[in-house]
Amino acid sequence: MPTSRLRVLVVEDESAILRGLCDVLAYRGFEPVGVGSGDDGLREGLRGDYDLVVLDLMLPGRSGFEVCSALRERDPRLPILILTARDAEADVLEGFRCGSDDYLTKPFSVSELLARVEALLRRAGRGEPLQRAPFAFGAWRVEPSRLLAERDDVSIELSRRELEILALLARERGRIVSRRALLHEVWGFPAPERIETRTVDMHIAKLRRKLGADGSRLIETVRGEGYRLPA
Repeated sequence: MPTSRLRVLVVEDESAILRGLCDVLAYRGFEPVGVGSGDDGLREGLRGDYDLVVLDLMLPGRSGFEVCSALRERDPRLPILILTARDAEADVLEGFRCGSDDYLTKPFSVSELLARVEALLRRAGRGEPLQRAPFAFGAWRVEPSRLLAERDDVSIELSRRELEILALLARERGRIVSRRALLHEVWGFPAPERIETRTVDMHIAKLRRKLGADGSRLIETVRGEGYRLPA
């Protein structure tokens, strides 16, 4: 376990995606720095001490290919993950020729992104990310490293799955999280729309029982849509 947060440079020109990527990485214990152009990405990458770079291909200024080549020339061991809306074989091959270690085609899931990031860091010998930071919902505080939810003098044990459900709902606080999204992000099903199962509802019901009187109030059911934590 590292004693400092692993630094990740995110180069992405779409502000909503950039903000979302940085939020997810920070939530998982990384220290992200986000920039919105190829020129800024190259400048920051060359002067900063980063453990990994997440790099879009289509950027204003220098392209992701150019940035990747320059960063690879400076540091042959730096893990570089390319993000692209393109899925043509030629673009993938060009990315690898420029020095990328892996690529993701948009749209992609949070769980897939994190799995690729952590795999690249392991391969590079740069250690594992820190444990997810504690978070709160209502009067409860969740300690992910201990698998506990606590309030006042009450403490309840959480399963790993229950922790992941609460973490996703907390990350999307105020927004509806569909059953399909939960199956995809928490259970890892690649095509949840093809699955008919009550497992999400069963886990939510069990989690509500653990939370007692707070359960149904804090984990709201949006009929026909999914679940959410109040904003």
